[in-house]
Amino acid sequence: MSAPSALPATSREWHLVARPHGWPVPADFALREVPVAAPAEGRILVRNLFMSVDPYMRGRMNDVKSYIPPFQLDKPMDGGAVGEVVASNDERFAVGDHVLHGLGWREYADLDAKHATKVDASLAPLSTYLGVLGMPGLTAYAGLFDVASFKEGDAVFVSGAAGAVGSQVGQMARLKGASRVIGSAGSDEKVKWLVEELGFDAAFNYKNGPVRDQLRAAAPDGIDVYFDNVGGDHLEAAISSLNVHGRATICGMIAGYNDTEPTPGPRNMAMIIGKRLRLQGILVGDHAALQPQFVQEVAGWIASGELKYGETVVEGIDNGVEAFLGMLRGENTGKMVVSLGE
Repeated sequence: MSAPSALPATSREWHLVARPHGWPVPADFALREVPVAAPAEGRILVRNLFMSVDPYMRGRMNDVKSYIPPFQLDKPMDGGAVGEVVASNDERFAVGDHVLHGLGWREYADLDAKHATKVDASLAPLSTYLGVLGMPGLTAYAGLFDVASFKEGDAVFVSGAAGAVGSQVGQMARLKGASRVIGSAGSDEKVKWLVEELGFDAAFNYKNGPVRDQLRAAAPDGIDVYFDNVGGDHLEAAISSLNVHGRATICGMIAGYNDTEPTPGPRNMAMIIGKRLRLQGILVGDHAALQPQFVQEVAGWIASGELKYGETVVEGIDNGVEAFLGMLRGENTGKMVVSLGE
């Protein structure tokens, strides 16, 4: 086994201790100390450097059957993380290797080596493997090109456009020849970032007036593709603005994640018939085969400066839950990550 001279005696990890009703509150979580041991055969011990907080995690806090099992009460939560191997009992990994894995929400992760992927810190900052070069980036890439069948000349509308996924969708569409790229976001500052930094043709603050009216003004000739991260009034507005044979990728519906009662669906669903619209959901796991092509193309865009990414970094595992709640409130620009120390 390859190991440094001394391993920490304990690690801290976030546990879900109550299932949220509506908006999660800090009392639903507990930061607990657990012992750390040397990894068994075929396993590695990783000191996490960055962990991800993502919208899908809210759904896992409910005890309902879904595409991914719910978090268990009084057990550590999990999610994307990047860290450094500090002890290895598997020949594929050496101490000092950087790896991407799925056991976030903790300072140290003991995991089966087959569930870790080496990442190169010299190619891109480690945190990007949780964002623009990671799951959110692949979601944007697959959702736009595979699911929405984007083609050059399409007009594209993205909701939640200043988030980890949305900010990439808009730029990818622009780089591939969209006729117009429109985004919605929750603050004037984010709208400015989308237009001035990321090159969106138009953007609006959905808090400044009805989404339908603002979208119609931003896209007077309609839209061909809608990438939905929000649902609710955004989806209804997009159905109104989509042109004949328009396509919508349904990635997330964060507007309703903390609702305690079922929310009404769009009131204009009949338009789907006359316009022959296609609305399709996406789970990024279905598109793993695109990963090599995605990394190659997006890394090139990042290196050339053609594609930009934002990150909101919260320091310290103590602030992990606050980072998650802040992401649900829309306090992040780009990807929200928690830094656990370099």
